[in-house]
Amino acid sequence: MSGFRLAPWIALPAPLSTVFDVHLQWFAAEDEGRTEEPSEHKLRKAREEGKVAKSVEVTSAVMLLAGILTVAVLSGSMLRTLLAMLNWFLSNAASPNTLSGALVPVFMGYLVRISLPLLAIMFIVAVAGNVIQVGFLFTAKPITPDASRIVPHFGRWLKRAFGSTEALFNLAKSIAKVALIAVVAYLNIKGEIPRLTRLALAPFFSGLALTASIALRIVLEAAVLLLAFGALDYWFQRRQHLEALKMSRQEVKEERKMYEGDPLVRSRLRERMREIMRRNMLKAVPKADVVITNPTHYAVALEYDRAVMAAPTVTAKGADLMAAKIREVAAEHRVPVVENRLLAQTLWREVDIGDPIPEKFYEVISIVLAEVYRAAGTAARRAATEAIAQGVAS
Repeated sequence: MSGFRLAPWIALPAPLSTVFDVHLQWFAAEDEGRTEEPSEHKLRKAREEGKVAKSVEVTSAVMLLAGILTVAVLSGSMLRTLLAMLNWFLSNAASPNTLSGALVPVFMGYLVRISLPLLAIMFIVAVAGNVIQVGFLFTAKPITPDASRIVPHFGRWLKRAFGSTEALFNLAKSIAKVALIAVVAYLNIKGEIPRLTRLALAPFFSGLALTASIALRIVLEAAVLLLAFGALDYWFQRRQHLEALKMSRQEVKEERKMYEGDPLVRSRLRERMREIMRRNMLKAVPKADVVITNPTHYAVALEYDRAVMAAPTVTAKGADLMAAKIREVAAEHRVPVVENRLLAQTLWREVDIGDPIPEKFYEVISIVLAEVYRAAGTAARRAATEAIAQGVAS
């Protein structure tokens, strides 16, 4: 096989492949290794670029159904307009005004009266058929010129044309639609053959009404069946859309790093924030009114300034080594330390730094602060304790 460069199942002579510079990656499977579901960001980005799951069959079937119903409803008015137009042209065929320029305006007027209602309804239904599938979306990205599309991706084209699930489904879909319409037409015409054979003896308008009713019934039934067929096609297109947007594990990792940050960097930032919090906590300990301890495993510092605080506030808390550090700083600055195992554990679990204590702790905290202030002998502090007790009573 020397002299040939092999793609998965295509062999090209080496000189020819050199001339066209065929890259082997064009024939590689693009979905290889893409096992992860697309992320919300990738779905949103694809939508912004106009890549959405949409079935043309649904829109076509809805338009066909709406058009047939519109013609059925407005057929009397449209027929009267056509007869009026025919009558005008036959009556004015030899008139000088007709030949002098009145022909085109009159014709356009009749044409607008006949086609405008149908075209308006078809336009509205076409827009609604797309909005139902993809929602309100406007983007010019799909029609934006892109030089990369000029490059011939032979492998991708061959895969889509002959080897892809989508190509086989589209082929089967086209055959099924033709067969569906043929069966509907055959069944309707077969049942009307006795009446159709007598049309030669029937009046003109009777024959016209019969053929029109048969044609209308065929198209209406075909439109309903094609609408159901379009629902199946929409399901397939949605599935293919999600398959095309699937990501490899490496892509998931890269996207997570891009939008959530590197895990190593995040861990370092968390450690840095903990360090800053520890420093701030230790700076707040000297201002505390009391430190409640476990006594060895937990320590919670409380501060109460009646002028700015509605209730005692947790200014520092810690466990194990941090609790020991809080007790050490409290001892250095002569902050009272009170041992209350249950209260220390509960405050450490339920109250964050900077938050006031919940009302359920008012009574026990007022007792603790009363003991502390009694030992300190400060009247102002005693008044503050009384204010907490009043809050409990109210």
